[in-house]
Amino acid sequence: MKKGILTLMAMCLALSASAVDLPKQGFGIQIGWAQPILRLNDANTAYPKDSMVNTVRLKGFKIGLVYDASYIAGLGSSMGINYTFGAHTEKWHNVDPRQQAIYPRQRELFTYHEVELFVDWQYKFEVAKETYLMLYTGPTIQCGLGFNLRVDQQAIDNTTLDVETLHGVRKYSAYTTEDRPNDSLKRLNVTWGVGAGFQYKRYFLRGGYDFGLINPHRYGQFVNAAGETIDRNTRGRFDQWSIKIGMYLIYAD
Repeated sequence: MKKGILTLMAMCLALSASAVDLPKQGFGIQIGWAQPILRLNDANTAYPKDSMVNTVRLKGFKIGLVYDASYIAGLGSSMGINYTFGAHTEKWHNVDPRQQAIYPRQRELFTYHEVELFVDWQYKFEVAKETYLMLYTGPTIQCGLGFNLRVDQQAIDNTTLDVETLHGVRKYSAYTTEDRPNDSLKRLNVTWGVGAGFQYKRYFLRGGYDFGLINPHRYGQFVNAAGETIDRNTRGRFDQWSIKIGMYLIYAD
């Protein structure tokens, strides 16, 4: 499946690049709001559902370069590169009752960085002179630069301590330790997006949703509080909402 997705992506890039000499081209910049979503699903029922099956919604922004080309009538494509940042801070909450004597409360802080290469097939409907509505769909390859989780734990005297995360799995590494022999988080992710937009002369607005197609998030074994080694088969994917505004710096018929 991964090979098929990458082959399709390469074909889209080749066809989009072949439109360089066609009329109605645009090259510009875009910036906007983004909400990366990490969805985890752990099949192991030995852990509480709220701790091992969860959804983390990050809030951030997206900025990038975009190239737009029309082929026949309103049919065309848009391709480019974006940088995306997201962050999320959980509210303070009670931890395992066995630890409350030392750390009665804790919170998690997530930060996420990635770059993405996208190709969207689009169709523009002209609703007035130089004014268009558009629909688009296409693949995106994402490369994670950093996805970190920091856990703050608050002691009885209300002193906040920065400590290493208890699970240590949301970092881009394939490290091996005594407690976590096979934890890993892959950098590569592939999504497929759908969306709609509006364009007036050089200015445009686009918004849509990207569905994760592969599982970049995997666990191996985990040692629980009782010292037991447990095999875990966690599946996860990255989805993303986004709304972008932009302007074509170069726009030619």
